[in-house]
Amino acid sequence: MKRYLFICSQNRLRSPTAEQVFACRGDIEVASAGTNADAEEPLTGELVTWADVIVVMEKAHRTKLQQRFRRFLNGQRVICLDIPDDFAFMDPDLIRLLERKMARYLPTTADRT
Repeated sequence: MKRYLFICSQNRLRSPTAEQVFACRGDIEVASAGTNADAEEPLTGELVTWADVIVVMEKAHRTKLQQRFRRFLNGQRVICLDIPDDFAFMDPDLIRLLERKMARYLPTTADRT
């Protein structure tokens, strides 16, 4: 079972929404964190190591990830969704955007059998 880590800045809106949306899937494990020191769940090397796939909301998050946690990155795929900080937590538009952008990166029904 693959583990997906969703990252935004504060871990208050986008990444926790993604975590909640995809937590109901039985074929993946999910977590979320923020790149800022005062994030609800600050990003740690332990979380980076835990993840098989790391999903960042913006290119700036990928840059911070690579600068601060390079030694913990061990070939994990890093995906940038290019989702701006324009949404509230669990905003229906954000949920639709996450589902659409993540569809190509998640296991399909055929992968689960």
